[in-house]
Amino acid sequence: MNENVVLTPERILEVTEDVLRRFGLAKATVVDVARALDVSHGSVYRHFPSKASLREAVAQRWLERVSTPLRRIAEGTGPAPAKFDKWLRALFSAKQKRCLEDPEMFATYLTLAREACKTVKGHRACLTDQLELILSDGVKQGAFQIVDVKVTAQSIFDAVTRFHHPAHADEWNDPQLPARIDAVIALVLRGIEAPRKR
Repeated sequence: MNENVVLTPERILEVTEDVLRRFGLAKATVVDVARALDVSHGSVYRHFPSKASLREAVAQRWLERVSTPLRRIAEGTGPAPAKFDKWLRALFSAKQKRCLEDPEMFATYLTLAREACKTVKGHRACLTDQLELILSDGVKQGAFQIVDVKVTAQSIFDAVTRFHHPAHADEWNDPQLPARIDAVIALVLRGIEAPRKR
């Protein structure tokens, strides 16, 4: 056992993901994580006081991988309608790609996310805030006509749930999905666009 190793929360989370991938959520333990790090399980507990806190941190890390690239789109410059389209497609793609390319790990994260309700609520709030920012930019640019940006952002997020919520993952293999996404985005954009000046 190498207790001289520099142990950071980030390193623990990286190794925890590997352990989860190898053993699965039901069988993976903090002792397995410590063994993979070549430290005592007490060293892991110094950073994460419980198995639940470690699992919540893993879920948060995974969700941040989705929200961080989306934040860059939301905070970027350019016409709001194009940014809106790009942000939604990036959200759908991020969730669908994880599900379709690594289904075992996706199932693990889905279970972790269900346990970490506070983390999931924070993730959802973060995403709707980003959407709100895009809609606000659109109102400022004169591209969107929206009375209540906050309510509209929440409503749009809810309306496109089937394209990003894990509960709908079984539908993501549908060959018609891209066409449905195109149609929904076009419909929403028509609903919020400002009338053209004559």
